[in-house]
Amino acid sequence: MKEKLFGNSKEGTLFIISAPAGTGKTTLVKKLAGEFPYVTQSISFTTRAPRPKERHGVDYFFVSREEFEKQIEDKAFLEHVELYGDYYGTSIKWVEEELSSGKHVILVIDTQGALQLKEKLEAVFIFLIPPSIEELKRRLIERNTENETIIKERLKWAEREIACARFYDYKIINADLDTAYRVLQSILIAEAHRADILPS
Repeated sequence: MKEKLFGNSKEGTLFIISAPAGTGKTTLVKKLAGEFPYVTQSISFTTRAPRPKERHGVDYFFVSREEFEKQIEDKAFLEHVELYGDYYGTSIKWVEEELSSGKHVILVIDTQGALQLKEKLEAVFIFLIPPSIEELKRRLIERNTENETIIKERLKWAEREIACARFYDYKIINADLDTAYRVLQSILIAEAHRADILPS
């Protein structure tokens, strides 16, 4: 049987990616999952309202605040944060099932959630950085999904997030999407071939 670039282990690897809104993390991860069937992106639970074209169970699991808080009480989340007035969380059960099936799981989460997990579990931490705050502002305005007040909040938060990049294993500057994708792909392939996780 021909060995794949990665996806040869019985147990998958957990990858955690953080980046300021508008940096391109969702585009990059969807491209990766589209190319490699043994890579899957974790679907977070959230209490925020869906954006245009977002689908329940595909982009997020959209739930009420009451339902989310019940899951917090039940300790159902690997991590959860409150950001911009809404909750976001990652299901423990979903991640464990995917990893056990041999899939590499990518969690695209905020730095708050990522740093919660840094001391709790084994994972590869990747931070995606915009080329500049000015470019990030341009991208946020161009995607036309938030008003000016929200954009200002996101830019302030982005500066705090970027300061946390030093806690991650890898940093990728997304000045060019194709180049950033090749770097991300290379990291996942290299990590999947680490001597301590390859099957004996």
